[in-house]
Amino acid sequence: MTVKGPDINEIRALRERLQAETVLTPTLRCAAIEALIGGDTQVFAKLEFLQCTGTFKARGALATLHSLDEAQLEAGVTAVSAGNHAIATAFAAKTVGTTAKVVMIGSANPSRIASCRAYGGEVVLVDDAHRAFEEAERIQEEEGRFFVHPFEGPSIATGTGTVGLEICEQVADFDALVVPIGGGGLIGGIANAVKQLRPDCEIFGVEPEGADSMYRSRAAGKPQAIEKVDTIADSLGAPFALPYSFGLAEQNVDRLVRVNDDQLRRVMGFLFRVMKLAVEPACAASTAALLGPLRDELRGKRVVLVMCGSNIDWDTFERQAIFDDNVA
Repeated sequence: MTVKGPDINEIRALRERLQAETVLTPTLRCAAIEALIGGDTQVFAKLEFLQCTGTFKARGALATLHSLDEAQLEAGVTAVSAGNHAIATAFAAKTVGTTAKVVMIGSANPSRIASCRAYGGEVVLVDDAHRAFEEAERIQEEEGRFFVHPFEGPSIATGTGTVGLEICEQVADFDALVVPIGGGGLIGGIANAVKQLRPDCEIFGVEPEGADSMYRSRAAGKPQAIEKVDTIADSLGAPFALPYSFGLAEQNVDRLVRVNDDQLRRVMGFLFRVMKLAVEPACAASTAALLGPLRDELRGKRVVLVMCGSNIDWDTFERQAIFDDNVA
């Protein structure tokens, strides 16, 4: 499936436009991860969880809202999310001076619901991801609100492409890049940008075993849906893949791997123990892939990990994380 991704100059232009509204998140060496892998491996982490709203999602939401005309901004926007995209959409709406009515999964972390409301977002709670998209469609039709998609479309890819652009500017040279996958908006945008600047870099996507719609889609050669999302990494729990983000991933991502919830839990504990980072399961996915299925393959290389989000409260973190020495 062939799609046209945003040109790197479009991504540069957006990054310039968003400078006053977003944070240039750092990319840092991770000695503790390097020590576990050995073999002169160099590991860098793009700390995107330090972004406004706590995740990369602010970039795509702002990119989308900046593309709307005055009449659409007057009507407002809607979105679907387990939390992070809802928070980002509410933040973006407040930033550009419009309103957001977002649909969230009832099981979403209460702190995420509170964060969304703190940015002025009106929250509608439903039972599951499939029902959430139906409710957002109803809001769109009845209220005229623009649907800000959580992962699909050129504006999202341009927004997430700014993460890839920054990585290439911050790390002089690298062999491999590991990116978590939910619906594919993050990896699609990053991979599209990075392959324009570093075509020889290998890009790996990582999904939870219980939410592997992109993995199944690649096997089938076209976007697929999954029957049920079953993972603690709810931020990666997209129930289906869609053509644009799937197409960008097909063109630019070299391989996909999967990790299980126990691996995510152990890496959450490891990152807190050795780096004092309390991150959500989705954020641990790239490290879990490097310390698990990609460990031998990437030993001795210069690797960049995208750490995507930290919207988690302490009670949930303490319940989910496993603190032991086994992180593989």
